[in-house]
Amino acid sequence: MIDTLGMDLTSVVDEQPDPLLFATVSGAHLYGFPSEDSDLDLRGVHLLPAAALVGLHDPAETRSRTWDRQGVELDLVTHDLRKFVRLMLRRNGYVLEQLLSPLVVHTGDTHRELAALAPGVLTRHHAYHYRGFAVTQWRLFEKTGELKPLLYTFRVLLTGIHLMRSGAVQAHLPTLVGESDGAAPAYLSDLIAAKAQREHGVADVDDARVAADVERLHAVLDEAQTASALPDAPTAYDALHDFVVRVRLDGVGAQG
Repeated sequence: MIDTLGMDLTSVVDEQPDPLLFATVSGAHLYGFPSEDSDLDLRGVHLLPAAALVGLHDPAETRSRTWDRQGVELDLVTHDLRKFVRLMLRRNGYVLEQLLSPLVVHTGDTHRELAALAPGVLTRHHAYHYRGFAVTQWRLFEKTGELKPLLYTFRVLLTGIHLMRSGAVQAHLPTLVGESDGAAPAYLSDLIAAKAQREHGVADVDDARVAADVERLHAVLDEAQTASALPDAPTAYDALHDFVVRVRLDGVGAQG
């Protein structure tokens, strides 16, 4: 259990209607550019009982809750294990970042086993996830001029490049800058420092320069995808199927 922003989050885990297999911190804290007024994004997996999936009622495969605690906005989103694993198999880098986040609120053997299976879902096609996310965030930056979507644009492009080159998921922007072999613009460190002061501050940048750098990183991502040693399809489908069945049938005991 981590102590995040001075808060013990044990009670958040205990309050959930179904057991959590894991919970981690995502968002700006994971990405390395939180602001003084950033909310705290908690993400994880809950385990529905088998009976909830075989009856007539539609189960709550995704749960979302936002509330204030000690002056900090908490945002908790969890998926049932089956839905989460299906998302993993759909070249969804976002859920992989949650699964592999080093900012762990709650964990256990099931979490560690699922994380160990994560490399088997990585493919060269994850580049499409990061490319599409970058396009969306860039359009938001063009509309608002805010620093947050600009940093997100650079973060996801650099994460995608790093994944294509190394086969590893790295979501922490300062680390990505340091490991980019010069691909990351030098001014990103200054933008990260500016973001720490205000969550929705306006970016004080040369628009033409950042546009050129974003376009260049898209080209680098394209090249990295073409040259990537990652496979074209997941290799862990059957192993993940067996994992989901076993954990579901084991029930609450699987969370240890």
